[in-house]
Amino acid sequence: MLIVFGGLPGAGKTAIATELARGIGAVHLRIDSIEQALRDSRVEISGPEGYVVAYAVAEDNLRVGRRVIADSVNPVEVTRAAWRDVARRAGTRCIEIEIVCSDRAEHRRRVESRKADIAGHRLPTWQEVCDRVYEPWRPDVVIDTAGQRVEASVAELRERLAAVV
Repeated sequence: MLIVFGGLPGAGKTAIATELARGIGAVHLRIDSIEQALRDSRVEISGPEGYVVAYAVAEDNLRVGRRVIADSVNPVEVTRAAWRDVARRAGTRCIEIEIVCSDRAEHRRRVESRKADIAGHRLPTWQEVCDRVYEPWRPDVVIDTAGQRVEASVAELRERLAAVV
């Protein structure tokens, strides 16, 4: 199964995706890590390079029977459709999950207080998060992390996944 995360920076995607991957033994593909590795290798990121790498790695892992979690902002329909195509080509199910933080003040606090956990990675400012293109979406599951610890969000997600799988 391919589990595709999306949501604005600072909503809690990576924390939830990491814990879910650990809990279910899934491969965790984080676009930020892939893109930073490409930058570190002197590849200029000017478009979908990180996503394209992740699509290929996800498909390879799905074909050998692994569960894969794709962790990215996933802001536009073109990237969302590409993930669905990966699952279709691999002959598996795609579950789309959007992580939101409905409390604007809390979301801003998270964005402004985060520390990069990837060497060399520059985190977006609050203004960049607000200005980001993020197209409307109809995911299978939406998790609102406002006022909720990561563990509670993961538990809620696991319950919701059990209902749609």
